[in-house]
Amino acid sequence: MANKLYPLMEMAIKNIKNKFPGKTTLKRTIFFLLGDIILIALSCYLGFLLRFDGAIEPKYFLMIKGFIAIAVPLTVFFFVLERLYSISWSFVSVRELLKLFRAIIASFLGVGAVLFIFRNHHVFEGFPRSIIFISGFLTLLLTGGFRFSKRIYLHGFKKINRNGKNNKAGINPILIIGAGDAGEQIARHIISSDVPYSLIGFIDDNPTKQGLLIHGIKVVGKIKDIPEIVKKHQIKEVIIAMPIVSKKIIKQTVDLARQSGVQKIKIIPSTAEILAEKVSLNHLREISIEDLLGRESVKIDTQSIQNYITGKIVLITGAAGSIGSVLCEQVLKFQPKQLITLDQSETGTFHLQRNLNKLFPNIEKSFILADICDKNKINQIFENLKPNVVFHAAAYKHVPVMEDNPEEAVKNNIFGTLTLGQAALKNNTEKFVMISTDKAINPTSVMGASKQVCEKICVWLNKGGDSPKWGQAPSEPVPEVPQTKFCAVRFGNVLGSQGSVVPIFEKQIKKGGPVEVTDPEMKRYFMVTAEACLLVMQAGAIGQDGQVFVLDMGQPIKIVDLAREMIRLAGYQPDVDIPIVFTGIRPGEKLFEEILTKTETPTKYEKIFIAKLDEIDEQKLLNALEQFKQALEKMDKPAIISILNELAPIQA
Repeated sequence: MANKLYPLMEMAIKNIKNKFPGKTTLKRTIFFLLGDIILIALSCYLGFLLRFDGAIEPKYFLMIKGFIAIAVPLTVFFFVLERLYSISWSFVSVRELLKLFRAIIASFLGVGAVLFIFRNHHVFEGFPRSIIFISGFLTLLLTGGFRFSKRIYLHGFKKINRNGKNNKAGINPILIIGAGDAGEQIARHIISSDVPYSLIGFIDDNPTKQGLLIHGIKVVGKIKDIPEIVKKHQIKEVIIAMPIVSKKIIKQTVDLARQSGVQKIKIIPSTAEILAEKVSLNHLREISIEDLLGRESVKIDTQSIQNYITGKIVLITGAAGSIGSVLCEQVLKFQPKQLITLDQSETGTFHLQRNLNKLFPNIEKSFILADICDKNKINQIFENLKPNVVFHAAAYKHVPVMEDNPEEAVKNNIFGTLTLGQAALKNNTEKFVMISTDKAINPTSVMGASKQVCEKICVWLNKGGDSPKWGQAPSEPVPEVPQTKFCAVRFGNVLGSQGSVVPIFEKQIKKGGPVEVTDPEMKRYFMVTAEACLLVMQAGAIGQDGQVFVLDMGQPIKIVDLAREMIRLAGYQPDVDIPIVFTGIRPGEKLFEEILTKTETPTKYEKIFIAKLDEIDEQKLLNALEQFKQALEKMDKPAIISILNELAPIQA
């Protein structure tokens, strides 16, 4: 009988090895596994000892051995099923205790079933049933205590040396701003880890939390009380633990902390960035301009995104760029079957590969170097890998550069989109989401006009793109009802993206200035990259009929105000320590970009709208594409701009 049960133990150990390849994790797992075997066996023996008031007759010795031989492998087996060996017991909660309770109930019910089956066997004849309940209860106490002992030590004995009045020399007093779930998790990590912090208290504006104790640490006041508390406790560092909060509150908190003499301000990322991960000290980073300007709360319907990404093959173009790389990370969090990244930058792809393989080692990925204008290679990629979903982020985006090189805007932006879209149609890709720009609205530049044409191509392709010249070959007609659903998503500037104003200002500030601003009245819309990418994915969930979606990016920000805030963040005074100079508007630029007008239709998602588009003249579009091809062969820039003006008039 024992020979039949111990294969369960072998299977459990094999499962553990597969799940825990790291040496440290494997050592910890073996430690708990051996501890469990000893404690389960001890519980079984103590069950007999208690049942017979400490006097066990020799005739029961064989029965005890048989009982242990059944209980140990069954209990370990159910521990593995509940993934109890993958839990960090330094941060154990009620949820983990319930998993332990469930595993022990299941295992001892199994023990009872086995004993019932073998009730007439000479070893188990007359087995006292009460011992099953006694031993099960003891197993819960001993294995539970074994696991909780580390947390009791860390949270009970060690925290007295790091918090409250028992500060050691060299340990920094800190405040946590935010007494919600994120603040509680950060506090728990501080208390249970060997970090040089002494947690003075929490700050929270919720009146019902004032005076509450969280892990023994008090909520000592509201945001307005920061100066007083900082002065009283000589606090030099604060942690902002409010992932869902307005930028106004973040800025108020930062300003008060700065004015009070706080030297370091750290923050946890927004909900969009961490996306339901447990918050830890590893998430903390220095406060940045993104936190002050781009932290409006974004509500995401994750289920709708899961429905079209989880378990699917996803292709992202421009994947090594600032938007594409973040989009890759966000997509991988939704567990696709495979991620295909496509970019023409070798160096960018190299760094992307290293980063994604480190963050998501267990998801299949393909990293492809390719030009989106290379029709043969793009067709081969789609035919071989069959992506279900495409996010098209590859584009030339710098307005002044495209003014000087209109032929490249047409080749890369327009014909690149066309090539990808046709390949998607031919291979029955389910969804094709193109990332557009607010510069496509009433364009004043070649770049903006080229992106408006890309939007029109997506609308046309959504209907099947059924011209033999530009769609499928006559021998391979496009189905009457096209399988691929196209859509485009417009948004404004992404904070921190490559070549955007933020990294440019950062370099100028590091050099001591001057910071160069185009015009004192210039305004732009800004959004954090992670939030923009999530909204793109959200729009993709509802894109069905070639719609062009527009993201609500809040209020526009004066570029000069952005410059001044970044100078202050760096610890300088604008116009005193670092000067600001105005350089004047460049060709194709606007003082004010449009993003939302009064013509958009709202969707069920508050930050996503559907743009109203003029009816597309398909024949005019096809003729223009043919004319573009001829003009590109001759490198006739005036003709290229003239054709572009016909499709998407460039405002003077």
